Amino acid sequence: MTTENPPVPVTLAEAARFWARLGWVSFGGPAGQIALLHGELVQRQRWLSERRFLHALNYCMVLPGPEATQLATYLGWLMHGVPGGLVAGGLFLLPSVLVLLSLASIYALWGQLPVLTAVFWALKPAVLAIVLQAAWRLGRRTLHTPLLVAIALAALLGLSLLQLPYPLLLAGAALLGALAARYRPHWIRPALAGQERTEAAAATADRPPAALHDDRTPPPPHARFSRRGLALALLAGGLALGLPLAALGLTDGWNGLLATMARFFSRVALLSFGGAYAVLPYVARGAVEDFGWLSAAQMVDGLALGETTPGPLIMVVAFVGFMGGWQEAGSLARALAAGLVVVWFTFLPSFVFILAGAPLVEASREDLRLDGPLTAITAVVVGVIMSLALFFAGPVLLPQGHVDAGAFALMLAALALLLGRGWDVLPLIGAAALVGLLRAVVVA
Repeated sequence: MTTENPPVPVTLAEAARFWARLGWVSFGGPAGQIALLHGELVQRQRWLSERRFLHALNYCMVLPGPEATQLATYLGWLMHGVPGGLVAGGLFLLPSVLVLLSLASIYALWGQLPVLTAVFWALKPAVLAIVLQAAWRLGRRTLHTPLLVAIALAALLGLSLLQLPYPLLLAGAALLGALAARYRPHWIRPALAGQERTEAAAATADRPPAALHDDRTPPPPHARFSRRGLALALLAGGLALGLPLAALGLTDGWNGLLATMARFFSRVALLSFGGAYAVLPYVARGAVEDFGWLSAAQMVDGLALGETTPGPLIMVVAFVGFMGGWQEAGSLARALAAGLVVVWFTFLPSFVFILAGAPLVEASREDLRLDGPLTAITAVVVGVIMSLALFFAGPVLLPQGHVDAGAFALMLAALALLLGRGWDVLPLIGAAALVGLLRAVVVA
């Protein structure tokens, strides 16, 4: 029997300080951010258990929008209700908004700076290493059977080679998981033999909870489903979307820049299944070809900025909005206003999805009928992360079709520091940025 004490409950103020710090180091795209959340909340802080984390992650993976931001919102809500969810999601996004709009301002005013180019060159291999580490860690914890390994590989091939729609992969995995759970349960989750199960239960019977929200911890009162709570969440979300849109239409004109951006990026928010790379072609087509808010070259530059700043990659839409405002008026104030409008209408639906749907997800946590589909979806997540790593590897390690030996060495060094030395993301990113600065000095 262990004498380890459970973690001490945290206040909303303490959690807010934690989320604010986490937002500044959330590099690595969704894969790196999910790995960061897992490492901090499950392993270090012990605010929730592994299974509870994965249950929340599976729900976020089937929603449109940035999975890591939604996961942070869900976990903040689980701990401290609606205020906790708003604080967690908002602080997780805030650094990304500030950094990207600041870089967009520098870009618009002074163009590309050699120093920034050198820093980005060094950051990209580090980001790739973070993604690879995420795939390794999550795969090691979740792919317990040959079927789950096969599902992860199928997701990797389906996304990277066959270009299959992400929702189709999720639906196929969920169906396969449901069938396996019913007819071949050991294909999904190997069970302990009867004697081993009895001994394990006896060994853990008096063990204190391993986390604040453990497998055996019931949902807190605010996390219990009620029709009134669902109605209030939907009403608040509708007003938060509808009232600003009406105000923009009245002040800027219904077909004006800001109202048009609000409508367009509301559609983006509802179509962004499968992560940023699944929806960015739609964004690029609309922003470049349909509305002319920026050029194709500027869109690529914005994507490079988004890849190497904290927060979700879909935050590149803030750069799109900023450049649209800048192209229209050449005014920094107008550009910043357009960027903030885009951020509001792109990310607000994610908060509504979580605050309205999370109580239903918590109520389903012990529903064995959902265990098979959700476990199979977790395997798809591993495949998605591997496909993201594959997507990054080409432009990072093989720019212009030739191996970049320096970038390759940086990636290997970052992997060694992450997996071998146990480095955190923040010192790794800082070290990579320093390497980039030194390169800029040497080249100059």
